[in-house]
This record gives sequence, structure tokens and C-alpha cells, in this order.
Amino acid sequence: MKVYSFILCLLICSIANAQELFVFTEPASNMPARSMAVRAANSFMYNESENKYNYHLLPSVMWGVSRKLMLHGSLFMSTRNQSFLFEGGSFYAKWRFFSRDDIHSHFRMAAYGKFSSNNSDVHQAAVDFMGHNSGYEGGLVATKLKNKLAISGNVSFLRAMDNGRQKFHYSDDQRNAISYSLSIGKLIHPKEYSSYQQTNINLMCEILGQSNLGNHLHYIDLAPSIQFIFNSNLRVDFGYRAPLVNDLRRSTSTGWMIGGEYNFYNVYKKKKNKN
Repeated sequence: MKVYSFILCLLICSIANAQELFVFTEPASNMPARSMAVRAANSFMYNESENKYNYHLLPSVMWGVSRKLMLHGSLFMSTRNQSFLFEGGSFYAKWRFFSRDDIHSHFRMAAYGKFSSNNSDVHQAAVDFMGHNSGYEGGLVATKLKNKLAISGNVSFLRAMDNGRQKFHYSDDQRNAISYSLSIGKLIHPKEYSSYQQTNINLMCEILGQSNLGNHLHYIDLAPSIQFIFNSNLRVDFGYRAPLVNDLRRSTSTGWMIGGEYNFYNVYKKKKNKN
């Protein structure tokens, strides 16, 4: 399956054209100011040791506070412990601090932070704030959009904490990790825009990695995906994630992601200056 995923990514990168909305990572751009969105990410990850798929549901609410500030709140639920249980949640904030806009092109940079709280057992050495670990993360992301091609790079520092009463039973130096990613997206339909009601189809390829600073082990995953945007406000994602390098232990590393997001624009009016 790794070979097929790699070939698919090569095909994606050889055809042309893009949207700056990635499936597995966040770009440096924010959602429009004074807008809100609801999102549901459904992951079906294969657990080799138990020979079964675990289901993870991550519902989120997002808020475009301004053109520079964006906030997320997410909940974690999964069937990893045999029954469907609530496991915790996270809060995410992103601040876009640099933007250079040209005709059909822009370059943006942003800083972001995340805090995650989780009550499930600590079951892997890899640090994961999307439903596995409690802790915090801080990072930088840069995104370049040129015509219909978007390329985004990300690096962040992660620090795992105890999951409530569930202790982080690895050594303390293994609580720290560096995460990194490279994402490429291309818009393949429509060739020419005629209205906001047109359906957009985007193909993407993302490389997702982590290095643990204590045990010096790594993983690097390949994640091809396809994305549909309907009527400019409804987004549907289909993605597959598989490891290329898998030295850093994870309970699940291969699986599918199906996501949906609905955006509400101009939820409230901009306040006018009285002066």
C-alpha cells in the first residue's frame, strides 16, 4: 500500500492546480474574519497488534476572530478501548504575522499554539495531540500560493504531559518531540471560475513527520487526499495515511480519514468606529 500511496502522490504533483485548504495540516492563512465553521474528522486507523480498525471522531468549532487570528475548539472520541468513549479535547490558536500579496500569488507565515487534555491511557511513544496525549504544542507555518498551486511547510515543538491519572510511563526526556510537515495541493477543477457555486476539486499530497528528542526515533508518513468544496462553504475530504519511516512506536499508523466542514460567513457585523 505504501508503493501505491507514493505513486498517487507523484501523480498528484505532476498534474496541476490548487486550493490552500489542506486535509491533514493547517496552512498559514486563516478562515475569513467574522466567520465560523463546524468540522467533523472521522479516522479509521488500523491497529496491527489487535488486527482491527479503531474509529476516532474529532468534532470541532472554528472561529475567524479577525483576518489575523483564528481559534479552534475540538473534542476527542474513539472506540480504541472497545466502546465509543469521550476522551478529551483541545484548544488551538493561530496568528498570521506576515503576508505578502501579489496578483494570483501570496506568501504567508503564522505562529500557532495548541493545548490538549486527554483522559485515555498513554499507549505509544509518539506524541499525538489529536486524541492520544495531553500536552502543549507551539510552531510556525509558512504557505506559498502561486496561481493554483499551494505549498506549505510546518515545524513545531511538542511537550506531552500525564493524561490525568494516567501517567506518561516513558522516560521524561521522551515527552518532547519535533513535528514537521510538507503539504502540496493543486486545484484540478474547475479550469476557469465562472461563479462561487462551482464545485472545486483539489488533489493533495502531504508528508507528515515527528522526531522524538529523547529516544531519537522518527516516523514519516505519506498522506494523499482528495477534497471537494461545494457552493464555497461545504468541504468534504477523503485521505489515506501510511508510514514511509516507522521507527517511533505508534498503536496505529495506517488508515483512512473522512472529514466534513461547513462554513458560516459574516456571522456578525464589523463594529464601526464612533469617531
